[in-house]
Amino acid sequence: MSGQADDHMSAEQFRAHGKQLVDWIADYLAGIESHPVRAPVRPGDIRARLPESAPEHGESWDRIQADVDRVIMPGITHWQHPSFFAYFPANASGPAILGELLSAGLGAQGMLWETGPACTELESVVVDWLAELLGLPATWRTDGPGGGVIQDSASSAALVALVAALRRAGRVDADRTACTVYVSAQTHSSMAKAARIAGITTPNLRTVDVDPDTLAMRPDHLEELVAADVAAGSVPTMVCATIGTTSTTAIDPVGALGEVCSRHGVWLHVDAAYAGVAAVCPELRWINDGAAEYADSYVTDPHKWLLTNFDCSVLWVADRGPLVDALSILPEYLRNPATASGEVIDYRDWQVPLGRRFRALKLWMVMRWYGATSLREHIRTGVALADELAGWFREHEDFALLEHHPFGLVCFRPLWPALSHRDAETATAALLARLNDSGDLYLSHTNIGGRTTLRIAIGAPATTREHVRVAFRRIEQEYLALREEQAA
Repeated sequence: MSGQADDHMSAEQFRAHGKQLVDWIADYLAGIESHPVRAPVRPGDIRARLPESAPEHGESWDRIQADVDRVIMPGITHWQHPSFFAYFPANASGPAILGELLSAGLGAQGMLWETGPACTELESVVVDWLAELLGLPATWRTDGPGGGVIQDSASSAALVALVAALRRAGRVDADRTACTVYVSAQTHSSMAKAARIAGITTPNLRTVDVDPDTLAMRPDHLEELVAADVAAGSVPTMVCATIGTTSTTAIDPVGALGEVCSRHGVWLHVDAAYAGVAAVCPELRWINDGAAEYADSYVTDPHKWLLTNFDCSVLWVADRGPLVDALSILPEYLRNPATASGEVIDYRDWQVPLGRRFRALKLWMVMRWYGATSLREHIRTGVALADELAGWFREHEDFALLEHHPFGLVCFRPLWPALSHRDAETATAALLARLNDSGDLYLSHTNIGGRTTLRIAIGAPATTREHVRVAFRRIEQEYLALREEQAA
């Protein structure tokens, strides 16, 4: 039966089509390896399969579902594929998908405690649970001076943290031309975007040098830059330290950077978007050394490596005061007794938008379904597979391994002994294209010291040792084939 503007989907129709769609998703996940990892389409291919205008009359669910297969699926890059190694994982798991479904079905809007008491209080509980699992300070709990909030991404968290830092510096409603923010060349680009959005001009975004071996931010150079800015009358506002950079998973020395920030009264934001969840494993909690003592804000993404589908990024602050003061605007239509009592959290004051989805449901379901033991096992599996892969590259005479690989990322580059630097770069790009065009696996690249370096990020729930071994053999084979072609 087709839908009409005056004919909403009935409960029985929803039940039938919902079961059909859940079965489709289950079949998709079970058979995901039958798909090419990267979508084999060109720009405009999907649009060309769609009509120019929306339908005048409703269509049947069968036709809609058929077009999912005909139009949508050819354009899907399969992030859950066990041979998807291009970027940090975007884990999706059964419990998280069901949590997302329940959130959509309830349709709750949790902007205020009053508009969604369960939305608010469940979120407070699960971010406190996660803080405990990661070994983060008790003062960051929502029953302390700080607290946690689920954002859509670490990019939004960076902006929110910067606005709070500006508030503490007395610059939310003041001229920001003197405010400075400190990053390194390895810091995620979202921090530069946050500075731009917040009104901090590009010349006031300072780039701190990194150690040439570890690629970690240098505290001594940060001290020099901050001291020079203070002497020049600038207002050092925020330093962004990273635990697990996107390019290579480098780890900045948070404690030493925090000492600089503490001396000068600068807000320290810790971006642990990818790697922070690894601290569910006690043996990896060293990554947070210095964070408890010095961090003013800290973000990590369960939607990357903790089996919780996008979007679910948790931001904690050591003191919620500057954050809420900076973002709280209370028009008459939002006033209510619960807010006026001061006894509740209104998470609208902890984010840029007013509206809030019930994201806590999926994180809650993931934590309950897996428990801490299985979450730790998932992280340990990714680390162990990456460590074994790194060993294979280390022992291979045709590849150079970037030795820093504490998590699930392995960076390497092929050696082209007979080629100039320029030709070697071209050959590496050609190797990457051949691998990705095959449909059998998907890698990405970065640039380290002027050389293109390939990245393999391990962390999909379905990835096994065999998938990693096959990927390594495929890389080796394509490399040797390309060398033979060049020699010919």
